[in-house]
Amino acid sequence: MNLFDLKGTTSIVLGGNGVLGGALSEALGAHGSRVAIVGRDMDKAEEVKRRVEEAGGEAICLQADVTKPEDLEQTRQAVLDWSGSIDTVVNCSGANSATPFLEIEMEEWDRIMDVNLKSVVLSSQIFGKQMIAQGKGGAIINISSVSSGPPLSRVFTYSASKAGVNSVTQFLAREFAPHDIRVNAIIPGFFPAEQNRKILSEERIASIMSHTPMDRFGKPEELQGAIVYLASRKASSFVTGTLLRVDGGFGAMTI
Repeated sequence: MNLFDLKGTTSIVLGGNGVLGGALSEALGAHGSRVAIVGRDMDKAEEVKRRVEEAGGEAICLQADVTKPEDLEQTRQAVLDWSGSIDTVVNCSGANSATPFLEIEMEEWDRIMDVNLKSVVLSSQIFGKQMIAQGKGGAIINISSVSSGPPLSRVFTYSASKAGVNSVTQFLAREFAPHDIRVNAIIPGFFPAEQNRKILSEERIASIMSHTPMDRFGKPEELQGAIVYLASRKASSFVTGTLLRVDGGFGAMTI
């Protein structure tokens, strides 16, 4: 059990007020990490905080727009004032759209790229500098998607942004390795997140299930083992630059 003991650490979960971010926040808190739940919807964040506390953890809710560096700087300072350090950063904010490629307006492109990719770069800069200054290593964990490659139809901008997340993850793994900061990504399959529900027709669900050997959607709690593993210095001390699939076998299918 000591392999997965996160006591004495502080985790920031950007997008922690969402379905998947909430499950990740609960897992980190249940294993002893203090959790800063960051998002724009404070009602949902407070609900996640309640669940973290019910599981025996400690949490704080912080409102921020993850695409704005000034908001992330304020988040950094608020977390330091609260707990004194930053040990794990989870980039879980997400936006999606089913707009056909030829109809995509640049406003939509920019919005999705900002939320899904720009926020990862900004948070890695701002919180990464803090972890380097602390001098005790840490973990950055990015939430990617099976649509990052090969790309799925009808989600062009989302797929491109998540492919970017994979690339940024592996680049930053090299960048931060000298500082003992591990940078990894989780590649979830299809989970009942809010942005997925809006674009999944019955036909599309049938197509997805035909390419998922386990023949079902994932449950948010099925991501919890992966996040605790990657956050734990003991369990994953030599793991960086990894893209860890939790997708029911979707990535194993070639046709």
